Amino acid sequence: MLNLSHTTVSRALNDSSLVNPDTKRLILDMASQLNYVPNYSAKSLVRNRSYNIGLFFSTLAQYTSPHFFYETVKGVKSGINQHYNIVINDIESFRDFKFIDGRRYDGIIIMSQNEKDNALIYHIMKQEIPLVVLNREVSDTSILNVVSADRNGAYEAVSYLIDKGHARIAVIKGQKGFYAAEERREGYLHALIDRQISISGEHIVEGNYSMESGLHAMRRLLSASVVPSAVFSCNDDMAIGALKALSENKIRVPEEISIVGFDDNGLSQFVTPSLTTVHRHLDQIGRLGALKLMSVVEDGNPYKGEKIFIPTTFIQRDSVAGPSH
Repeated sequence: MLNLSHTTVSRALNDSSLVNPDTKRLILDMASQLNYVPNYSAKSLVRNRSYNIGLFFSTLAQYTSPHFFYETVKGVKSGINQHYNIVINDIESFRDFKFIDGRRYDGIIIMSQNEKDNALIYHIMKQEIPLVVLNREVSDTSILNVVSADRNGAYEAVSYLIDKGHARIAVIKGQKGFYAAEERREGYLHALIDRQISISGEHIVEGNYSMESGLHAMRRLLSASVVPSAVFSCNDDMAIGALKALSENKIRVPEEISIVGFDDNGLSQFVTPSLTTVHRHLDQIGRLGALKLMSVVEDGNPYKGEKIFIPTTFIQRDSVAGPSH
């Protein structure tokens, strides 16, 4: 229609600097009038691309909460170019990784929770597929790594309880072996040590991130020889379970026992009392990881290892007060 070569039109549609600006504008105006949409199936053959970005979670079982999943996907989606497909899967469902290769994925994002994921991480590196690891700090400095500063967030939350006058502070830990659970436990311990608050073994109990596990953990804490005056829960779901256990025993929050959660999930501001917690910016982590990946996959920038920590935000609500005795 414009009496121009296919090459010129293709270059203009791909925003090539080799095309005269006036010619490029003419081509783009005509494409707009015709509602032209590129055929990405054909384009993928020419460019040897799948236009698939893999988003892998350690697991999609109960340890991955709906809030965690939704915020991650939302963040990644906002950073991925719109003509790419996001293919979601969980690592634990794979017996081997032979089908994970550069023909199927142009890049891969792993939302990693434990070291078991390293097998996939190093398989992807061997395949030379651009990779970003989120959520868990990895020791290999050649990997693009975006992580929430959970240890600092836990430290701030427990320090807040100490500043309120609490000295009997318990913790409901997260799933054993998960990086975030260990980081939050370390933040709890360091806050107590730095402020010279004694640490009681019976005040350290384990959950698995579910509300039910928080319920059972709180029941164990209530049967301790010395009942804590405050509880730091390593996620909001377990904190909500703990609130139910306290309600069953007619223990008032925060008048008798204070509760602090972690994650700031969708329910935390709607329970009674509303939950003081630590907001983790999962959407920012996902978006930044996706943008970093796109700079390699789409823009052709060289892949470079980098470690980025995203700070948490402490959210004061109604579930904390000074100790009653």
